[in-house]
Amino acid sequence: MFLSAILFGLLGSFHCVGMCGPIAFMLPIDRKNKTKGFLQILSYHFGRLFSYSLIGLLFGFLGKGFYFFGFQQQLSIIVGVSMILMVLFPKFFSKVNFSKGINKVIFKVKNALGKELKKKRTDTFFTIGFLNGFLPCGLVYMAVFGALATTNAFSGSLYMFLFGLGTIPLMTSVVYLGNFTKGTFRKKIQKAIPVVVVFIGVLFVLRGLGLGIPYVSPAPVLDIIDANDACH
Repeated sequence: MFLSAILFGLLGSFHCVGMCGPIAFMLPIDRKNKTKGFLQILSYHFGRLFSYSLIGLLFGFLGKGFYFFGFQQQLSIIVGVSMILMVLFPKFFSKVNFSKGINKVIFKVKNALGKELKKKRTDTFFTIGFLNGFLPCGLVYMAVFGALATTNAFSGSLYMFLFGLGTIPLMTSVVYLGNFTKGTFRKKIQKAIPVVVVFIGVLFVLRGLGLGIPYVSPAPVLDIIDANDACH
């Protein structure tokens, strides 16, 4: 499952370039001092990874509750089916609006982000990355589903951290080269993203079914315990 997080990040970063690329390209980095500029970009990424990890911590904690009450398998199936449905019926899900409360929070985040982009303090880049991590993004929502399907807060946080880690190579390239991912290549990657999402959704469903397939669909812990007890 953690491999799916990195895969989400790597392929999803092509989507992120369209959404967050302008922010990354506008970073007020020192382009004369390469070492300083690199550290500033690194600070920006650490900020994003930190916010993703916090989100994963929250949803991983919620997932732990489902696991505690024995609903982890059902949740994994629901998460997998949701991923597949979001790919098959994107127009339906695009009509789902945020509540006014969440919209207000997003508006404040965007305002704070705009102010930080005008500054050049040491902590500016970490703050920009941190705020960037809370902006609405379809791929982040998918990764959040994955964090929710984990068994504890740490695993949820790690899932989101790995997702963010996967986005770093392309997002770093955007800072130096601008939005170079245009044309046929980008279109091919964009077409591949839904396929990957469906594939990962299927993995979550298989995981929830507990078919006894090592690594892909392991048997439920209770079934393993019952089987061991029967041997005595």
